[in-house]
Amino acid sequence: MKNYFAISLTVLVLVMSGVFDLHSYGRPLDLRTERDGENYRVKIVLDGEDILRKESIGLQSPPEGLWSIATEWKNSWPAGWIHAGPTEIEHVADWTILRGKLETPAGTWRISDSYRPEGNVIKCIRRFAWEGVAAADFVTLSVRFQCPGRGSQAVLPGILYHGNPSGARSGRVPVYSGQPGQEAIYEEHRFPMPYASLEWSAGGSLQGAALHSLSSPVPFGNRLDQWWSLGLVAREQSTELVLLSGPCASNGKRSVIKALQRGFVTYDNAYLKVPPGAIIEKTFYLEAYKVRETGSGFQQPTRTSLEIFHPYSVEGMPTFGSIIEAKYRFAKTRWYQDGDIAGFKKYPDRNFFVFGWCGQTAALGYALQVLADGLHDPNALKMATKSLDFLSTAEFYDEGFYTWYDFKERKWLQRGRPELLSQGQAMLNFANAIRTGRAKGLNVSRWERFLRRACDFHAKRILKDDWKPLSTNQAFFIAPLCSAYKLFGTEIYRRAVVKAGSVYASRHLSMDEPYWGGTLDASCEDKEGAFAALQGFIALYELNHETKYLKWAEHACDLVLTYMVVWDIDMPPGRLRDHGFKTRGWTAVSVQNQHIDVFGVLITPDIYKLGQYLNSDDLKKVAILMYRSCGQLIDPYGSQGEQPYHTNYGQHAKYTRQLKSNDLTGLRGNYFEDWTVFWITAHFLNAAAQFKELGVQILD
Repeated sequence: MKNYFAISLTVLVLVMSGVFDLHSYGRPLDLRTERDGENYRVKIVLDGEDILRKESIGLQSPPEGLWSIATEWKNSWPAGWIHAGPTEIEHVADWTILRGKLETPAGTWRISDSYRPEGNVIKCIRRFAWEGVAAADFVTLSVRFQCPGRGSQAVLPGILYHGNPSGARSGRVPVYSGQPGQEAIYEEHRFPMPYASLEWSAGGSLQGAALHSLSSPVPFGNRLDQWWSLGLVAREQSTELVLLSGPCASNGKRSVIKALQRGFVTYDNAYLKVPPGAIIEKTFYLEAYKVRETGSGFQQPTRTSLEIFHPYSVEGMPTFGSIIEAKYRFAKTRWYQDGDIAGFKKYPDRNFFVFGWCGQTAALGYALQVLADGLHDPNALKMATKSLDFLSTAEFYDEGFYTWYDFKERKWLQRGRPELLSQGQAMLNFANAIRTGRAKGLNVSRWERFLRRACDFHAKRILKDDWKPLSTNQAFFIAPLCSAYKLFGTEIYRRAVVKAGSVYASRHLSMDEPYWGGTLDASCEDKEGAFAALQGFIALYELNHETKYLKWAEHACDLVLTYMVVWDIDMPPGRLRDHGFKTRGWTAVSVQNQHIDVFGVLITPDIYKLGQYLNSDDLKKVAILMYRSCGQLIDPYGSQGEQPYHTNYGQHAKYTRQLKSNDLTGLRGNYFEDWTVFWITAHFLNAAAQFKELGVQILD
C-alpha cells in the first residue's frame, strides 16, 4: 500500500505586465512525495487534481532513486553509480525536507533535499555531507529529474536550440536529436541563462519542463576552475534533466567541451576529491508548465530565469553619458576625408569603408544627427552629412550594392560572398537618416535617391516567386523597407515586407528551424538572426498595427534574451576579474562562437520599444541594463575588445593553438581587445540615438 503526502504548491502567475501578461502560463503545480517501500519519490505535477493521469506528471525522480552518486571514473566518464532515496520527511513552514543516506564502499553520504515554492518554480537546496573516514575520490554528484517528453525540442540557452539543425551541417556546433543515449551537458558558466528545458506533446496538448540552476564552481574539483555542469540525457521513455559536478558531454562524445570556434577539445577527469566532513550544497529550481503553441516552450523558462536572477540593477555600471562621450571620442579616430570622399573606417590601419555588420560606416549618418546637440561639437553634424553624401554614391551590381569601398584605390568592391544583411542594415541607417534629416531641413536628396534604388532592387527581388532566403539574415530588409514605405509611399515596399514577415514567421515560430544566420563568420543558430526577426516584426507592427506581429516579435525577443547573461559569472584570476567585470546584460554570440560581446547594444532600443508596446517595465529595464553593462571595459581611448571569454572558449588564433593541446590555463577570464572593428563603436552611438528618440534620458 502506497502512502501519498501531497503538498499543494500553487504557482503564482507572473505578475509582470505586458509581455509577461500575454504569455503567463501559470498553472497549479504540485510537489508530491510518494512513498514506495522505505523510500520517498518526488513528482512535480501539473493539474494536480488529476494525479492519476500519466500526462499530468511534469517531472519526477528517476526510478532507481532520488539521489545518485558515482564513485568511480572509468573510460573518461563517471562510473560505479550508487542510488538511494530519502527515508524521512519533515514540513517546516512552507519547506518540505527529505532526508536519507547513501551507502558506498568507502563510507556514508548524508543527503537532504529542501523544497519550497518560489514564484512559478519549486526551489530545492540539495545537501551532500560526506561522513567517510578518508577522502572520497573519483566522486560525481548529481541532480536528476525525468520528464515523459522525448525528442530534440530542447533549449539550452546560448548552446542548443531544438537540436541546432542549421548549425549541425557545419560539424562545429553542439547537436542533439533526442535519440536514446544522447547526452548534452555543458559547463554552467557557458549558459547565459542557466536552464535546460524541453517541450513535448502529451495527450493532445503541449507541455514543457525546465531545470534551472543557481550556477557555481563545485568544491573539491579535480580540475582547476571546475564547475557544475547542466544539460539533458535522452532515455528510452523519457528525457532526463541533469546537473553533474563537472562532467560534460556533447555530440556523441563524453568529457569534451566546445572550446574552439571549429569544434571541441577533451575535458577529462572532472571528478571530485571530497575530504571527510565536507558539505556540498546545490541550489536548483524545477518547473513544469503548459505550452501554448509549438515552438514556444522556451518562453516560460526564459521569463522564469529573469524572475530568478532579477538582473536589472545598473548600480555601478557606466552611465549613458560616459559611454557616449567615450565612443564619440573613439569614432573620430576612424574618420577619414579626402575631398568628397568621407566616412568612418572599419579598421584603424586599412583603407576601407564598409556598410553594415562589422563596418557600420553609415550608422553615424543617422546617430550624429540625433546626438549632435549633446556632443557640443560642430563637426558632428558635418561628419554625418558628408559621410552619407559620399556613401550615397555606392555602385550597384547584380546582387544589390557594393558594401566595401577602398578609399586609396577609390573603388567600390565586394569582398567574399554578397553581404545581404549588411545591405539591409545600411538601408536602415539611410532611412533613419532621411527621416531625421528631413526634420532638420537638411538636403537629403542624394540619400533618398540611393535608398529608393536599393529598396526597389530588394523589394522586387523579395517579391519574386523564387525568393527563398537561406537563413534569417534577410529579415534585416524588413525594417528599412517599412521605413521606406513611410517615407516614399511605394506600394511594392509594403508588399515585400508583408511577404518577408510571413515567410520568416512560418519558418521560425515553430522552432523546427530556429532563427539563424545573422553572423557572417558562423552559419548557425545565433542571436543576430533572432534580432533580425525581432526588428522586422516590430517594424511590421508599427506599419500595420496587427497584433500577430506583436506576438511574433515577442517570440523573437524571448529567443534573443536566451543569449543575454542574467547573472554575474564568477571569474578566475585574470583581466576580467581585475576590472570587476559584471557579465549580466552581455550577450553570447551564437552556438558556434561562444564568447560574449557588445553586439547586444544594437538590439536594446527594439527591446525597449517592445516593452513600451507591451507595457512591460521589465523589458525596458533589460534594455537599459544591456546598454549600460556593455559599456564596461572601455579603455581611455574609448575602445573595447570584442571577445571577453566568460567560459572555456577561445576564438583568436593565439588561443586556439593553446586549446588544441587541451590547455585551458589563463583563458576563461581573459579577453581579446585587439580586434577593434568599427561596429563596436557605432552600435553604441546608433542605439543611444534611438533611445533618445524613444524618450530615454541619455545625458547625465
